[in-house]
Amino acid sequence: MSDNASFPHGPRWFAQPGTARTWRCASAPRQVRDFHAALTGYSPTPLTELPSLATELRIGRVFVKDESCRLGLPAFKALGASWAVHRALAERAANGERRGRVTLVTATDGNHGRAVARMAHLLGQGAHVFVPRGVHRQAVAAIAAERAEVTEVPGNYDDAVRLAAEAAAGPDAVLVQDTAWPGYERIPGWIVEGYSTLCAEIDEQLAAAGVAEGPDLVSIPVGVGSLAQAVVTHYRSRPSGHAPALLSVEPDAAACVLRSLVLGRPVTVETGETTMAGLNCGTPSSIAWPYLRGGLDAAVAVRDADSARAAGDLAALGVASGPCGAASLAGLRAALSGPDAGERRTALGLGPSSVAVLLSTEGTAANPRTVTDE
Repeated sequence: MSDNASFPHGPRWFAQPGTARTWRCASAPRQVRDFHAALTGYSPTPLTELPSLATELRIGRVFVKDESCRLGLPAFKALGASWAVHRALAERAANGERRGRVTLVTATDGNHGRAVARMAHLLGQGAHVFVPRGVHRQAVAAIAAERAEVTEVPGNYDDAVRLAAEAAAGPDAVLVQDTAWPGYERIPGWIVEGYSTLCAEIDEQLAAAGVAEGPDLVSIPVGVGSLAQAVVTHYRSRPSGHAPALLSVEPDAAACVLRSLVLGRPVTVETGETTMAGLNCGTPSSIAWPYLRGGLDAAVAVRDADSARAAGDLAALGVASGPCGAASLAGLRAALSGPDAGERRTALGLGPSSVAVLLSTEGTAANPRTVTDE
């Protein structure tokens, strides 16, 4: 740990002791990519190179994975929701459970709930989405526009998850939650598998751009850690070869993963208000935690102002990114600036020829590439 600056939940930066790039796990199923490729409207999202950011950060090349339009929705979440719903409904059919309409239930800070609602509508199922306080009214309206029943919860994200789990207890309901806890881990695991398509696309796109061995760093916005788990799985399941540094980025108002890494065990933090609503989560997913602890090189927390600046800079460069998506740039900037920048650069293994990939996980309401009700 190299930064003693404090915020309500502890230090803003944490680096692992150098073992993350040698940590190994099993890979995601190969059939996930084939499933997504067969969906109507599927195409790889752009990987955009931004040379001016490489100059600013004093590294070789910077690419942004632009998830502002994924399967007709303005975020990457459709990848996980589609695969998990497919697997869950197929399992019900295989088990001979009662056929007919079921209700897909979830809690969300915005994009995951909308993705589940969209899948439910496309498959002729119902959807019930629980939304915690602080989610923008436009995001709530977008979920309702997918023909979902929406219940607004006066509490935080963890409260919404608890109420969604209670509502899904009946035989005609299925909880499709992107966070896991003991006793509820299979469907969240399928959601994580769904995100592997994003990583496979990055490999192909970097190769086409002349980066055959892959990135030297990936910066990942983190809520409960499911996307980060998918990224760790992708890069730490290779038996040998180049292993990039993996950096998690959270709001300083909800840095549950950073705090857990500092303490060496998963903990719940009391969340505050943040414009990065989709990352406003107080508890790491139980299935994500072993991957985060083993495979992340470092974690950083950023302020809303940092994310807003990053979103504005990305927009000026032609990438429409919401506050959560822009956190990846804000986090890398925070890591590579300030009095400890040299130490952090060394911890991440970055030099003047390094290649970084920033995951911009969502678009904006003003983005013309998103659907009209976002």
